[in-house]
Amino acid sequence: MKLILILLIVTGVAGALIYVRFAPHDVAEWHQMPAAVTNRDFSAGAMRVVGGDGLERLNEIILATPRTEVLAGSVEEGMITYVTRSAVLGFPDYTTIRLAGPQIEIIGRLRFGRSDLGVNAARIDRWIGALAEGG
Repeated sequence: MKLILILLIVTGVAGALIYVRFAPHDVAEWHQMPAAVTNRDFSAGAMRVVGGDGLERLNEIILATPRTEVLAGSVEEGMITYVTRSAVLGFPDYTTIRLAGPQIEIIGRLRFGRSDLGVNAARIDRWIGALAEGG
C-alpha cells in the first residue's frame, strides 16, 4: 500500500512538473501592460520605468539572457513580451517591455505561484543596469 501511495505521489509531482514545463502560453493574457506602470515590486513580480529610447538595445540585452525567448511583439511594434524559464524546473516568468513616449515601461511577473522571491525585480534591474552601461 505504501508503494502505491509513493508511486501516486511521484507520478503526480512528475505530471505537475511536465505541465509547468510544457503548458501553452496564452498570448492574449501575457502580452499586455497595466494602465499605470510605476517603479515598484510586488509579490509576483516587479515594474520599472526607465527614460530614453533604448528599446532596441534593451531587446538585445534581454535576448542575451539564458532561457529567454520572445513570446509576442517586436521592436517595430513598440511592445515585446518575453518568456524566461528557471534553470532547474523551467518555471516561466513573463516580461513585457513597451515604449511609452519618452520612456520604457517594464513589467515582469510569474505564471505559477504567489511569490517570485524577487527574481523578476533582480532580473529587470540587471537589464536596466546593462542598458545604462551601454552594454
